[in-house]
Amino acid sequence: MKITFLGTGTSQGIPIIGSTHPVCLSEDSRDKRLRVSVLVQWDDFSVLIDCGPDFRQQLLRTDCTRIDAVLFTHEHSDHTAGLDDLRPFFYRQGALDVYAHERVLKSLYKRFDYIFVTENKYPGVLTLNAHPITETPFSVGTKKVEPINVLHNSLPIFGFRMDAFAYITDAKTISTLEVEKLQNLDVLVINALRIEPHVSHFNLEEALDFIKLVNPKRAFLTHVSHHLGFHKDIENSLPENVHLAYDQLQISL
Repeated sequence: MKITFLGTGTSQGIPIIGSTHPVCLSEDSRDKRLRVSVLVQWDDFSVLIDCGPDFRQQLLRTDCTRIDAVLFTHEHSDHTAGLDDLRPFFYRQGALDVYAHERVLKSLYKRFDYIFVTENKYPGVLTLNAHPITETPFSVGTKKVEPINVLHNSLPIFGFRMDAFAYITDAKTISTLEVEKLQNLDVLVINALRIEPHVSHFNLEEALDFIKLVNPKRAFLTHVSHHLGFHKDIENSLPENVHLAYDQLQISL
C-alpha cells in the first residue's frame, strides 16, 4: 500500500495574501501546504480521502491517472470543495464511487445539485455513485474500510482504517471505544493544528498524547497551520516514531 499526502495544510489560521509571517516566507518546500487530502493506492486501485479546493493543483503534481473511490471525512468546504474537479477521471473511467455519511451526502447534494440530478443533466457533468456509510465497516476494492467516529468540536465525523493504516483529521475528541479500533497500527495519520489549544482540532500536545495512547509503529501529523512553525524545527522536536507530514510525501506499508 502506498500513501501520498496530497495536502497537509488547513484553512484554519490561513494567512492573507502578502503575509509576512516567517513560515509563509520560508524557502523550505515542506512549509508550503495545500488543504489536507491523502491518496491511498494498492495494486491498480486508488482511493482519495477528501477532495478539497486545492484538489486540481494537487493532482497535477502527482502521477495519479486513476481514482476509483472517494471517502469523505465530513462536509466542510476545505474537504469537499474540489468535487467537480473529479470530472477528468469520470471522462476516462465512467462513474466514480463516493462514500460518506448520509449527512455529508445531503450537503453534497445541495452544494453540487447539478451533479446529482437525474433528469435534464447538463452534458459533460460528471456522474458519481453515492454510497451512504455508517460506523459499520464496508469494502472498497479488495480492502475493508473501518470508519472511526471522532468529534470535530461537536460535529461527528469519520476517520478511516484500512489494514494497518489509519487516517484521522479534524479531530478534537475520540472515545475509548473508537481508540480500541486503532490497535496494532503500522501507520497513524492524525491532525495537529498548532501549538496553542483550539476548540475543534488537536493541538500538537494533544496529538502526541493520542499517538502515545494508540502506540502505532509510525505516526504522521497533518492538517497543520502556519502557526505550528517551521517544518524543520517541529520535525526535530518530535519523538523518534513521529513525523511532520508534508505535501507530496510518500510512504509505503
